[in-house]
Amino acid sequence: MSKIKLLLEVVNDMRSLADSIQAICDVMTDGDFASKEEPATKAEVVKEPDIPLEKVRMVLAEKSQLGFTAEVRGLIQKYGADKLSAVDKAYYADILKDAEGLGNG
Repeated sequence: MSKIKLLLEVVNDMRSLADSIQAICDVMTDGDFASKEEPATKAEVVKEPDIPLEKVRMVLAEKSQLGFTAEVRGLIQKYGADKLSAVDKAYYADILKDAEGLGNG
């Protein structure tokens, strides 16, 4: 794994940790320690981290360098854009998942 990928993973992990700490602080300051409501499930507490455009760009660039330029272009078009920066960031996780499949099938 490249150093850039490792650094991006560390950044994402740190963002996730910061979100978790913020959630704990919010609960503590609201005084909801003795709440009689059902505790939130793990899926409700953990939200999907924001994926930066740079990470998506890096993954797609690697796939393009491996000879999948047409497929990368097709992925971007699949999500309704002609260039990566025009793709809605809500689709970044889907694009990364689709990109993983390039060359594996």
